[in-house]
Parts: sequence; C-alpha cells; structure tokens
Amino acid sequence: MKQVVQPASGGPVQVLDVPCPAIGPAEVLVRTAASVISAGTERAITELARSNLIAKARARPDLVRQVVRKARTEGVGATARTVRSRLATDVPLGYSAAGVVVEAGQAVTSIRPGQLVATGGAGKACHAEFQAVPALLCTPVPDGVTAPDAAFGTVASIPLHGLRLASVGPGAKVVVIGLGLIGQLAARLALASGCDVAGIDPAARPREVAAGAGVLALDELGDDTTERVIAWSRGRGADAVLVCAATKSAAVVARTPALARDRANIVVVGDVGLDFDRAPFYHRELSLLFARSYGPGRYEPAYEDWGVDYPAGQVRWTEGRNCEAVLDLQRSGKLKTADLVTHEFSIEQAGAAYELLASQPGGCLAIRLNYPRKDRQDQPVLIRRRPPADGRARCDSNQVGVGLIGAGAFATGTLLPALRAAGFARFVSVATSSGLSARRAAERHGFEQAASGASAVIDDPDVGVVVIATPHDAHTRLTVEALRARRHVWCEKPAALAEDGLDEIEKAWREAGGSLTLGFNRRWSEPLRVVREALDGVAGPRLVVYRIAAGPVPPEHWYSDRRQGGRLVGEACHFVDTAQALVEAEIEEVTGLSGSGDTAAATARFTDGSMAVIGYGSAALASGKEWIEVTAGGRRLVIDDFRSVRADGRNIWRGRQDKGHRAHAAAFRSAVLGRAVLPTEAMLATMRATLRIAERAAGHE
Repeated sequence: MKQVVQPASGGPVQVLDVPCPAIGPAEVLVRTAASVISAGTERAITELARSNLIAKARARPDLVRQVVRKARTEGVGATARTVRSRLATDVPLGYSAAGVVVEAGQAVTSIRPGQLVATGGAGKACHAEFQAVPALLCTPVPDGVTAPDAAFGTVASIPLHGLRLASVGPGAKVVVIGLGLIGQLAARLALASGCDVAGIDPAARPREVAAGAGVLALDELGDDTTERVIAWSRGRGADAVLVCAATKSAAVVARTPALARDRANIVVVGDVGLDFDRAPFYHRELSLLFARSYGPGRYEPAYEDWGVDYPAGQVRWTEGRNCEAVLDLQRSGKLKTADLVTHEFSIEQAGAAYELLASQPGGCLAIRLNYPRKDRQDQPVLIRRRPPADGRARCDSNQVGVGLIGAGAFATGTLLPALRAAGFARFVSVATSSGLSARRAAERHGFEQAASGASAVIDDPDVGVVVIATPHDAHTRLTVEALRARRHVWCEKPAALAEDGLDEIEKAWREAGGSLTLGFNRRWSEPLRVVREALDGVAGPRLVVYRIAAGPVPPEHWYSDRRQGGRLVGEACHFVDTAQALVEAEIEEVTGLSGSGDTAAATARFTDGSMAVIGYGSAALASGKEWIEVTAGGRRLVIDDFRSVRADGRNIWRGRQDKGHRAHAAAFRSAVLGRAVLPTEAMLATMRATLRIAERAAGHE
C-alpha cells in the first residue's frame, strides 16, 4: 500500500510502498477513501523535520532533556546511536480521514466490516491507503454524509473542543482570530451553535471564504478592528475569543483582552507565542484556556490504545463523540465543508500537495487526498532480489535466514548488529505493526523484504530463526507460534507476563526440539566470565548484592501501559538471571517488596544456600546504572556497571561496557547450528522466579 511520510532528518515528503498495517485487539483496519491535509498543523510538522538540529532542539526542549538523562545513565555512545536512529525514522502524516472498515480487532464490538467511518490519527498515519485506527477514533458515518465530507470529522473536532471550552451558547458573541482551516471550522461550528461570529485575519482570501459562510470577516487593522468588534458586541466585547492562528509571535494572544468582555473566556487552539503582559488579563479577570487537540481522551493510553471509553455521564464529549457531533451537523446541513477544499490530489501526488503547501501557505485551506479503491494486499514489499529457496535455507550454516518481528531502537541498534557480528548473514524478513517502520528497517538493515504482520515472518520458508522484539504482551503468543512452526527462537525479555504463558512456551520448546533463548544477555558478558573464573574452586555459598539505578521514565512511557506487565517484570528479570548465573545454582525461593514509584527489592535463595539481594530504583546516578558485589569464601568481587571488575580491592578487568549482547548472539548461533547447547531451562527458571517476585511485590503494595 502507499503511505505519506516526512523523513525526520529532513527532505521532501515521500509516498512509500509499505506493507499493510497489522491491527491490535482494540483497533480497526480501514481502507481510506479520502483524507484532509490540515495546512497549519501539517506544515508545522514538515517545517520542523526540515529544520537543523539546533532548531529542532529549541522546538523540543523536552526531548533534549531526555537525551541528557540517557547520556548520564547509558553513556554518550549509546545515546548518540539512539539519536541517530530516531533521526533516521519517518513521521507518518495525516490525522483526519474517512474510509471503509476492512477488519475489526477481537475487542471491538461497535464497528463492523463494510461500514463507512471517519477516522482519527492519534499519532498514526491517516494519509495511507490502509489505516490501523483505535476503535474509539473510528466513528460510523451517518447516511447522507459522503466520505470526502466525513474526512473533515477529526480536524473539525479540534475547534469544536475549543468551542466547548469557551462555554458559549445561542446568542453569544464569538471572535475567531486566524481564519485558516481550523479558524474557518471554528467559525462555522459557532454559527451552527447559534452564536454570532466575527473572524479576524490579515489575508483577503480567508476573509472572503468566512464572509460567504455568514461570518463578520475583519482585516487586522489594530484599533480600528477592535472598535468594530466592540460596536458589533453592543459595547460589551466578545463573550469568547478563539485563537486559531499559528505564529511564534505573542502579539495575537496579547491583543485578545481588548476584544473580550469582562470575565470572558480566551481559548488558545492554535500554536502561538505566549510571552505577553499579564495585567490586561488580570484587570478583566479573563480565563485563558488551552484546547488539547480533539477533546478528552486524546493522549490517554487507556482511551486510545486500550479502547476504554469514558461514561457519557462523566465525560459527555470525548474526542470520539466530538467527531460524532461533527458528522451529525454535516448530516443536518448545519456544517458545510466542501467549499473549504482549495486543492485536490491523488495519494500518488501527495508530495506535490505538500510542496504546494510549503510554497503557498496562504493560498491553502484544506487539501484533500483521494484514494483509488484497492483491495487489501498482504504481500511483502521486496527490498532486494531474494535468492531462490531450495529447501536447505534453514539448515545451511551460511544461509540460515533471520526473520525479525518488531524493529524498535533496541532491536535495530543492538540486536541486529550483534547477530550480524555473530555470523548470521542472511536477513530475510521484518515485520512491525505499522508497516512503515518495517520497510525502513528492511532498507537500513539489510533485510530482503518487509512483511505485513508477524505470521508472514514466521511462515516464510526461508526464515529459520525468528527474533521477537515486540511489545511485551505479544512475546508469549509469538514465541509459541514460532516454536510450533519449527523455528529457532530468540525472544527478548520478558518471555511471558504470567506463569501459564511460561508453561505454554516451555511445552512448545520441548516438543519442537529447536533452540530457544531469552534476552538475558548479561550472563554472557565478559565481567561475569571473569567473576566466575575468579570464584572457581571457592567453596561455600555466595552472597550477591545487586543495586540498579535505572533512571526515571516519563509518565507517558509505554511501561505505564498495564498490558506490558510493568517495569519490574520488564527489567528485573535481567538482574535475577545475572544473579543466577553468578551463583550457578537453582532458585528455590523468592521474596518481593515494592516501594514508592519504581522502587522495589527482591531476594532469592538458591539450592546451595546462596542468597541474592536485588535493589531496584528509578534514580539516575552518574556512577552508573548497575553495581554488583559477590562475596564467597573470604573473597569479594565487584562488577561496576559492566565496565570493570575488582577482586578484593584490586582491578582484575577493565574495558568498554560489555553486557554480553555479542557473546549471547554467538552462543545462540552455535546452538542453531548444533554446535552448543543453550541454558534454556535456567533462563525459563529465571523468568518464573521473576514473575513470582512481581506477584509478591504486588501483594505488599
């Protein structure tokens, strides 16, 4: 399928052939019929992407702070690789469209295949022939509303939410500053609500369009315009002012007190500067409000990702119900949008549409993209010519084929280089949920094709090794599926989020007879090898004290998604496995305690009487993330962040940080080729112990 993207590193907008997206349980697959380019919002996205690094940093200081924190905890080198990886990604464009439902996820009950729906992007692509849309952002279109008109549903929800924040009703005087697409829609929605509307814009063409819809359209002439607004509002001033302009200047907001009555509402809908004098707002006791996109639910994972709606009695107008209201207004004829379309292009010509937007920003209101009807296609996107399958591909030591499911920063920046260094030479197929990232991963990391969905990778006869690096909640299902397909499997941690899932994995592994490894790379690191060698022959139980300063994660981080098992399960398994590898005995009992935030502590007792104490916290320490002390038989060994090892106070190893990724990949390849045996049972036992630690910690919250 075709999809419109903006490379994050800059350059022109591109139309790419990518695999069809895979939908989750709470998503809907939609074949797009029409989508709307919002001139202001999407021009800002493309301009930021095309700017230099300094301009990007000024625009997103929050990301700069994240980079600094990462550099402190993980080092400059790892951080630089991550930044380069992010700059090599693409920004999917579009957020307002309409199309026909092709498939609905198993948790979706309100949408059925064949329905015409309006769709909201919520950070995913809308300018694409097929979209994976959160179910609550997929609104059935009523009879009488066409797909081209319904494509305005989400973009019109933005000013509708702003109008609701303004708390105005029939007879209210509303001023709209900025008559671009959002401003035009704001004015029409206010008129449909029974308000009187005045619109202000310095450009003649937007004023003409607004006047044609019944708006008092005014040029921005300073005091003269203010006097006309005051006279129009019978000397009182506007009941509400909606700022829909897009400018870095604060002058737009600074002039709103002169237009507004005492105690009016000022609602900022557009992206404007905010460095202005407080006094005029204070003297009139104005309420300054900011509209957050389409309405309640936006940026909330529970609503958008999990499909958990808010009760109408508690939150009447969510982002989905705002879109519903827009469509109802279109059906009744109270909201017309067709005349707002200044240009139309086919999806294949989307690049020209964005060039027009960049060269003539004042001449565009809405640009509509049209899509020829196309059946769903799940065929892979070929990146390079594939060698013919001859039945030996999965056995030939030089041609063992690797398939990757999930292509995030860790998979592409750490796993793939380690696998390549280990000797894996043929990278066959890669799949991700979006399709776009699959294509880019295939191009940049030497895969022969980008596939549509995980099953396409697992079922490929040229794939002998399946690497699973998806979000955590998919690990169990995909590992079992790959093992049953007689593939060798590398599953990133955690392998399972519950013990019954772990049982299922173990059963499938024993029945399949292939190689299975979990992402516990530290047991293969050079510092652990040095410590085990130093303790070889030392009698008596061992005591392992393990401190982890993991660093904070922002509230919106995917660790907050309860479907992914949480940070303790997702990370602590690493440290439990490292302790087990240091003790070299089976775990027989565990405990777990949780503190405030991400703080937790665990203990493990081993069959030989050894003990491990693991303390996990979210502080970031300049001294490093991980510190391990092992004492046994009068000896004391310390691993300092996998950069050095001291034995009884004396340095016995120092080097670049080595957490064992490459040695782990080499051991896995040896096992795949039948030259070695992996400690799979020990790794599964580690995972089981971690799940029990998490269960006990949850019981003490």
